[in-house]
Amino acid sequence: MHSQKFIQMKKWCLTFAIAVFLLFFVSGIQAQTTQTKLNQVELYRQLTGTWKYDYNTDTILFWEIKSFGGGFEVRVRAELKDRTIFYEAKSFIGYDNKNDRLIESQVKSNSPNIFLYIVWFTSSNRFIEILLENISSPEKSTEKWAFELKSPDLIETNYMKSDKIIAVSIWNRLKE
Repeated sequence: MHSQKFIQMKKWCLTFAIAVFLLFFVSGIQAQTTQTKLNQVELYRQLTGTWKYDYNTDTILFWEIKSFGGGFEVRVRAELKDRTIFYEAKSFIGYDNKNDRLIESQVKSNSPNIFLYIVWFTSSNRFIEILLENISSPEKSTEKWAFELKSPDLIETNYMKSDKIIAVSIWNRLKE
């Protein structure tokens, strides 16, 4: 009789141990697959300031990002070394809650058209930009920009077409 209680207790302990193991195992799997939602606006805010890219021996590009309301006002300009501006683009960027993405509307000095882009951070220091028309299937976008914030003062940009890197640019934050 004593051994029968021991066997029942052993079965109960084994069942309990298996249940605890499964509970931790399933919780571990859920913790690995649950990703913290990135705050797109706050992450983009780290880019505010003026950035410079020496395009070639006589051309410099500037990227100026300012907070504007809950979004951002952006100005891109290209200058010759003699400070002659020959290209400009202005953008407004705001958060789209429905898609958890930033939407950029841009007008360029050399075009009457408006260009619409979607921007989103994939990690705290990486973000992607594609044309808004590709929002439903970003992986099929034929044109894409991948940005990586290498440090608070250095951004590497890869411009891609059909998943092939066409150009790489390194932008440095100007001290203000």
